[in-house]
Amino acid sequence: MPDRRPRLSLSRILEMNLGFLGLQFSFGLQQGNMAPIYSYLGANESQLPMLQLAGPLTGLLIQPLIGALSDRTTGRWGRRTPYFLIGAVLCCAGLTFMPLSSSILMAASLMWVLDAGNNITMEPYRAYVSDRLEPSQRQFGFLSQSAFTGLAQMLAFLTPSILVGMGMNKDWVDPHHIPYTVRVVFSIGAVLSLTTILWSIWRVPELPMAQAERDEILRRPSGFGATLMEIVTAIRAMPRAMRKLGLMSLFQWFGMSGYWTYVTYAIGRTIYHTADAQSAAFHSAVLTNGEVAAFYNAVAFVGAFAMVPLARRIGPGPLHALALLCGGLGMIALPLMQDKVLLFVPAIGVGLAWGSIMGNPYAILTSSIPAARTGVYMGIFNMMIVLPMLLFAVVMSRLDLGVVSIGFDCYHRFLGSDPSNMLRLCGACLIAGGVAVAWVEEGRARPARLETVAA
Repeated sequence: MPDRRPRLSLSRILEMNLGFLGLQFSFGLQQGNMAPIYSYLGANESQLPMLQLAGPLTGLLIQPLIGALSDRTTGRWGRRTPYFLIGAVLCCAGLTFMPLSSSILMAASLMWVLDAGNNITMEPYRAYVSDRLEPSQRQFGFLSQSAFTGLAQMLAFLTPSILVGMGMNKDWVDPHHIPYTVRVVFSIGAVLSLTTILWSIWRVPELPMAQAERDEILRRPSGFGATLMEIVTAIRAMPRAMRKLGLMSLFQWFGMSGYWTYVTYAIGRTIYHTADAQSAAFHSAVLTNGEVAAFYNAVAFVGAFAMVPLARRIGPGPLHALALLCGGLGMIALPLMQDKVLLFVPAIGVGLAWGSIMGNPYAILTSSIPAARTGVYMGIFNMMIVLPMLLFAVVMSRLDLGVVSIGFDCYHRFLGSDPSNMLRLCGACLIAGGVAVAWVEEGRARPARLETVAA
């Protein structure tokens, strides 16, 4: 296929990844608002990881399956496009109805719809970069996705504060205690998630499939069972570099899960001295977290582009290790800040880590997996993301389901129900992830490659 991939201009690469703006705006809304929404509806802090199981579970079940299916799709709309469209519609529906939730059960159910849509779209989008770009442009392709992630999540986190600045009352809530600012920003996300993906599909369509490729796909066994066997076979034949990245993912995503879930509550205690989710002080903590998160996503946006020449010089592996170290130190330092303005200092480290997380591991991965199995391996790699999130939920939370309880509730038992202790643990996890990725020699720059760059 390399001879069939035309070299794309910078603007075309940005357009093909514009859908990531809408997709990641949606993820930003989840990160910044789902835990508070559950708290507004009456959930306690120790239940939050379990209530957010929709994301990791749908990722675990959907992404490998969609990856394998998209690798085998030969219809008139292309390999990845049908999944872009289905996911965008589901995402739009989930965002539209989520802020109208009247109970924890309703919010949790809509979370499953929203995460299903996000995951159906996410994996083919990763594979699309490998499909559409020649190898020399993939690093920029993935880092441009990382940059759009930073921009989109910056806007998602910052928009509620902008609305308040324009005159909306932050304490204006519906009968279920959900602020109306949440309704407005989720509506914006619904529009963006659909329109940006449609724009990407229209402006940079998939390449027509060569007859030899089509014949090769048609020769494979078809059906659901064959798709599952494709996943199992791919796991057995997993490249060495991908196996090594699994340890990094364990620490990295365990830490990010804890940070996203509890950072608002840490800010509420250290800056606003409240643990009451119904209070005006907690509404201020949510807005402050949005501003801090917008700042670190802006750092991620700028940092992702700045990392391109560094990744070429030292390799994406060592660069990612340094970024995770910065992020870990930032998370450890954040609970020490006693003034709102000072929160933005450790956020720089978190932003550098986040900008790297969304680009550099995928650059290592795509250089080591076979092109014919890009979709299924992207889906399997996502399992390495969601399994740590599932582990986090089970270890840190506890959910009573009548006759049976799930989880160990380490948040209460060992962290004293203190979100600041959670952030310190998350920082240590990111540092451990940095050590793990430094072990992956496939991510280091080779001497020949350095000579080429220097030339």
